[in-house]
Amino acid sequence: MIFTAAFLHSEYLSNIAAISGSQMIFNYHSAHMIFFIVFALTFVVQLFYYLYYYLAAALHRDTDLNNMKDPPVSVIICARNEEENLKSFLPSVLDQDYPDYEVIVVNDCSEDETYDILGEYLKKYPNLKVSNISKDPKFTHNKKFAQFIGIKAAKNEFLIFTDADCRPESNKWLHYIAAGFNDTIDFVLGYGGYFSEKGLLNKYIRYDSMVIAMQYFGMTIRRAPYMGVGRNLAYRRSMFFSKKGFGRHTHLASGDDDLFVNDNGSGDNCAVECRKESHTRSVPAKSYNSYFKQKKRHFSTANHYRYETKILLIAEPLSRILFYLSFVFLLSQLFLWPFVLSIFAVRIIVRFSVLYLIQAKLNERGLLLYLPIFDIISPFINTVFYIGSLRQSTGKDRWK
Repeated sequence: MIFTAAFLHSEYLSNIAAISGSQMIFNYHSAHMIFFIVFALTFVVQLFYYLYYYLAAALHRDTDLNNMKDPPVSVIICARNEEENLKSFLPSVLDQDYPDYEVIVVNDCSEDETYDILGEYLKKYPNLKVSNISKDPKFTHNKKFAQFIGIKAAKNEFLIFTDADCRPESNKWLHYIAAGFNDTIDFVLGYGGYFSEKGLLNKYIRYDSMVIAMQYFGMTIRRAPYMGVGRNLAYRRSMFFSKKGFGRHTHLASGDDDLFVNDNGSGDNCAVECRKESHTRSVPAKSYNSYFKQKKRHFSTANHYRYETKILLIAEPLSRILFYLSFVFLLSQLFLWPFVLSIFAVRIIVRFSVLYLIQAKLNERGLLLYLPIFDIISPFINTVFYIGSLRQSTGKDRWK
């Protein structure tokens, strides 16, 4: 009797242990399967962005220039303490091969030799106009006010914007940007890259500007425009005034380009221009600190985007973070590792192929070797920039 009871007790404990072991195995596989599902879903999200939005930018065919007429245009440049940049880059804007255009430089409270330099250029170039804003301690303003002064001074319907530290890539720049306009187009979005220099920071800055352009070009082509860059942007003067200018964003330090497009651009009134001859190049930040400040200012406008724009912009980098984290976990556990490696390889091939095409289209050479590491770190870097921008004031008296 005692033997029978002991046997039954032992069998009971064995069954409990077997059940517990089965539950542990089930929980083990369930947790791993959740990671695999996250990995697979984020892979699908990544494919959607690269094949629907970004590939559209890479394969975009620009406006046919046959029988294209060159309408009169006004180029607007705002400058504050930009004497060296005006010496270096303004002649390349004033010497464009274009039949009818004016260049308006708004000298905004400069304290260097900008006034004298512009005076010399006025003697040489009849198509140059200068608007001077004097410093007033009772009235502080940001760049949007200077932009408004330039727009008011313009005599032509089509306005093309760039910065004092920008150089057009060709003397046909105006011709290609103006070609984007037709009866229904109010915005033409161009590419504003940075000069290639030595150092890892410069490569990351160029990579970042290339990827941002890939995003806003692709989303514009897919009828979801959300931004342009003031280094190379064009729109109609009449549209600016009919939409009440910079409107509710006048007080912000940034947003004269991206928020203006985000508020007033649509799938019907925006065009992109990607040809190399239409690009501009700007002077990049020289230090990590100056780049950090620049990016914080740019990110300060993100909270003012349309809700659907925010979703589109957040989903891709968030899916990238989850993709890499789940990949590392699954591979470390060797869970379905042949499938995991296959999915990872497909994503790498698709991404590399699209970025290779974008790099060629935007004439950004020498970045391919850095793409893997930049792809991993950029969402984390941008998160730091965004958090930093939340602590930044509206910058009512900030200019640039």
